Amino acid sequence: MKLLKLAAAAIYSLAALSSQAQNNIAEEVAWVVGDQPIWKSEIEEQYNNMQYEKMSLNGDPYCIIPEQMAIEKLYLHQADIDTVEVPDASVMAEVDARLNFYITQLGSKEKMEQYFRKSMPEMREAMVDMVRNSYRVRSVQQSLTKNIKATPSDVRKYYDQLPKDSVPFVPMQVEVQILTLNPVIPRQEIEDVKARLRDYADRVVKGESEFSTLAILYSQDKESAVRGGEIGFMGRGHLDPEYAAVAFNLNDPKKVSKIVESQYGYHIIQLIEKRGDRINTRHILLRPRVSDNDLMSAVNRLDSVRTDMVDNNKFKFEDAVAYLSQDKDTRNNRGVMVNQQTGTPRFEMSQLPQEVAKTVNNMAVGEVSKPFVMIDPKLNREVVAMVKLTNRTDGHKANMVDDYQTIKDMYENAQREKLLSEWLEKKIKDTYVRIEDGWRNCEFKHRGWVKETASDK
Repeated sequence: MKLLKLAAAAIYSLAALSSQAQNNIAEEVAWVVGDQPIWKSEIEEQYNNMQYEKMSLNGDPYCIIPEQMAIEKLYLHQADIDTVEVPDASVMAEVDARLNFYITQLGSKEKMEQYFRKSMPEMREAMVDMVRNSYRVRSVQQSLTKNIKATPSDVRKYYDQLPKDSVPFVPMQVEVQILTLNPVIPRQEIEDVKARLRDYADRVVKGESEFSTLAILYSQDKESAVRGGEIGFMGRGHLDPEYAAVAFNLNDPKKVSKIVESQYGYHIIQLIEKRGDRINTRHILLRPRVSDNDLMSAVNRLDSVRTDMVDNNKFKFEDAVAYLSQDKDTRNNRGVMVNQQTGTPRFEMSQLPQEVAKTVNNMAVGEVSKPFVMIDPKLNREVVAMVKLTNRTDGHKANMVDDYQTIKDMYENAQREKLLSEWLEKKIKDTYVRIEDGWRNCEFKHRGWVKETASDK
């Protein structure tokens, strides 16, 4: 068996030499896990990516990163055994989202290619493998931990055994209901916006201007404007329904769509490419201008509603939301705002829109605010809002009464980490692993990586 292991190591040394000969690049194998090498260049590339994304590492990156890569290979081997498959649509949607993020952050596709020293197709190919592997690893982890269940007794016992300095501090949290009203925009303002979009479309069709140039100059979707209006490959579920209905009916990249009204404003759209159930388009977005008078009229209207609600007790806040609110996410939920990070109605102040946080900061529980103007974070435009503070929990050390779910999550996470750590250490023990000289002097998170070889004797 030891001879077979040495033969395997020799094969990877030959593979490294072959790679060097073909690419004329000094390459080096750092680790071998099973029948998979981990190259020094892979480790350095991963380190560069983490630096770009400002991900911090608590320790030596040349110890932490190869161990993470080795762990991934162990999970992927298990995924092969379990025949874990990942839908291509899910992988491509994630890849497109990441590429769009990089383009947005760096300013253009060309700057992204220059920064990463890879062409767009090369980056896409590398990301497809990376994202697919990430999905497969998570699938294996979920399978291994799916039977973890926490009873109230388990959670209580876990909490009682926590050292005092390990009990988390829970910042002040609030629960808020909101009613929003979009200012009434004069018809002439809407017609002016449509006229501008029709003019842009005519200039593109006549060949007088490039769609992408007009998007850079005029589109009010600043995120896509820097890319000439391109939004990247999207499925129907990732697009506004009105936008998707028109975009997916486009077939000629040289033509421009009719004007589309969505919750974000008014668009014209140009097809770039279709790939199965995903589409890449560019668009120009214009929003009708909201004047100070329009905003003040909406404020006055909500102020009258508040008077009838608070002073005259004619109806409840929830009733006003049902009849008046124009926020799609909260209107059918009695106005209750839901924290997208936790899925609960509890918010830390930093998680609320700035104007809402400022308003509720000094309110009493049950109080309804006066109307105020805010920027809708989803639509990126001004709306008028009124909020009711329904609950406030002051900052405190987590306890079983107020924070059972937080403590339960801590317990389940600890159980998952323990189970996965035990599984990994058994997998490490049963797998051929070789760490080359110069890569061993590390304090690894998991035991058993460094194994005795013939050269160690």
